[in-house]
Amino acid sequence: MDVIAVAAVSENGVIGDGPTLPWSLPAEVRRYRERVDDDVVVIGRRTFEMFDDPPGAQQVVLSRSDREYADPSVTHAGSVRQAISVASEQGAPVLYVLGGSAIYEAFLPEYDRMLLSRVAGEYEGDAEFPAFSREDWRLVSETAYDGYTLEEWTPVETEE
Repeated sequence: MDVIAVAAVSENGVIGDGPTLPWSLPAEVRRYRERVDDDVVVIGRRTFEMFDDPPGAQQVVLSRSDREYADPSVTHAGSVRQAISVASEQGAPVLYVLGGSAIYEAFLPEYDRMLLSRVAGEYEGDAEFPAFSREDWRLVSETAYDGYTLEEWTPVETEE
């Protein structure tokens, strides 16, 4: 199973401001939703609670607080390992990681890819995408869209 981060990130690293995005890019949001629509996603509890209609076909909510959800498409996980295990048990070929900041950072060692929409401009916000070493990651593609560039990153393979 591939573990893939999907995030919109401003030039100064901001990914959010409270319950909202500090920019308006409807086409980017549509592409984001279409990418994860039929798949399993992992999302932090606070981020999950911001959505009226959470993305993904199945949501794994990562939280230290054990919770039950009435919706059968929502499962609680208490750790990164447990979230990966839940997705694997559901037969998911891919697990999309959708934030927030602490969730992105916790999964950083697990990513097979990162799909980052680099939003043009710098924004104020209270959440940032975690810093990652450019020595450990390789930019494999860039596709320009109106207001952002979609970057695909893969880990640099280390020789053993």
